[in-house]
Amino acid sequence: MKRLAKIISSLLLLGTVLAVFTACERIDIEGIGELNKIELWYGPYTNDAPPLPDDGVLIDLVEKDLGISLKAVPLPSNKEEQQEMIMEAALSNSLPDIFMVNRDLLSVLVRDNYVTKLDGIYHLMPERTAKMYDDVARATSSFDGHSYGLSQSGSVDRNEGVLVRKDWLDRLGLPVPVTLDDYYNVLKAFTINDPDGDGINNTYGYGAYIEIRAIEEGLGCRFAPFFGAFGVEGTFNASKKNPGLNIHKPEYREALEYIHKLVSEGLVDPRWTTYDKNQFRKAWKSGKFGMMREQNAAFAMESNYKDFDDNFPEGEWILINPPVGPKGHSSVGAYSPGHRTYAVSRRAQELGKLPIIARLLEWMSTDGYITVVYGEEAVNYMLDDFNNVTLEGLPDPSLAYTQKAAAPALQLRNMVYYNSNEELELRYPVWYTANGKKMSAFSLLRDMQKCPWTLTVNVPSISKELKDFYETGVKSFVLGDMDLKTWGSWLREFDRMGGADWERRCLLYADENDLLLTETIVMDK
Repeated sequence: MKRLAKIISSLLLLGTVLAVFTACERIDIEGIGELNKIELWYGPYTNDAPPLPDDGVLIDLVEKDLGISLKAVPLPSNKEEQQEMIMEAALSNSLPDIFMVNRDLLSVLVRDNYVTKLDGIYHLMPERTAKMYDDVARATSSFDGHSYGLSQSGSVDRNEGVLVRKDWLDRLGLPVPVTLDDYYNVLKAFTINDPDGDGINNTYGYGAYIEIRAIEEGLGCRFAPFFGAFGVEGTFNASKKNPGLNIHKPEYREALEYIHKLVSEGLVDPRWTTYDKNQFRKAWKSGKFGMMREQNAAFAMESNYKDFDDNFPEGEWILINPPVGPKGHSSVGAYSPGHRTYAVSRRAQELGKLPIIARLLEWMSTDGYITVVYGEEAVNYMLDDFNNVTLEGLPDPSLAYTQKAAAPALQLRNMVYYNSNEELELRYPVWYTANGKKMSAFSLLRDMQKCPWTLTVNVPSISKELKDFYETGVKSFVLGDMDLKTWGSWLREFDRMGGADWERRCLLYADENDLLLTETIVMDK
């Protein structure tokens, strides 16, 4: 963290100091020369698999079809590590040609002239632009009226939900929990009543890890359903009747008291403070806990569910509604339609690479789409008589695009997905577990979207110092390292450090952009 702070400080001090680049000789696009070498830093489709292979079919086709030598480098899954990698490259004038970046860091790179304007690139890729870059997407990465990032829909909205082990409920004779009291009783029974029947005290009620998002600060999104029961899910309340930072609302402390009770009684897997995403997922697949908030594909895709299916062929998870709190509140968590953004370095523009980058992206969304998304024909997928993707007749089903073995070849999927129904149904095919249960990540997604969710807005960012104070403090109260009796004094210090000013900026931003909402709870019918 200190190293990251030093890099940020160095970048800020550099201001608009620019590197001197030597332009290379322009060559014909059909050749492979410096101009046609494109370095891409991408956000992997899955962090559970190796990166895109350099000798894979996609890299080969890019060179064969486009005359482009593509070097694809995965960014770390951790946001701070991503920022560190990008900023180190900026400071050493070695940014790749095109790279994924979040808006906060992009704003710094724009200010210090490390990235280029992209207003003129959209017409060079007409089909991709029509699918992915509408006015809202462009505005996401625009500064002073100019586009500095290629922003596309970053994820499928409301694709998570509360899942519970139904086989554990059945074994213990428990009904599906509804209220906070019901949840507490189930989590306690899962912890102390041997729900897996192995005679060993080795299970916990709830599983989580710290996954912080700008719209779900504090403990992050994995604990959001409990905050939702008190009406304080997410960082910022975007309702017209009660706008402001949720941490300032009295119900926020009540939510912390409830979660502290779960933690202090040992009903939450204690490794939640140290788990990363992959460790968390290994834990639920190995039967460590019986309830969690999880994502549809990370849970229900065959390649992801297989380890659990192997370990517990008679095991079964079901989606349930988030807990209902004392005033009737219930929400899986906060969401705001998000975008994934790619920027182009100023160096790439000076070397004349914008048309080559545009050609690559347009190809990925057109002729190369099926390779990016499904891999190699007759290896990872087949085409039927109507040129539709199918798994029927695949020589080795273990290499199907739905299986783990195919994952490395599909790591650039996020760069071309635009989330149509047809695309989602193909992305999430139906399959069957070891005991014959039908599984569909697509159907699960639609069911998750029928649960209550809270619409919020992206708000201005805060300093690293205030962010650390916020996150460390909330976690300390839950763990019992800080007494909740001191909540008031801690909150005053939070405000003194900039919390009160942050709320004022959030409210002003929401008001100026007409973002406050009459209704914030969303459920698909």
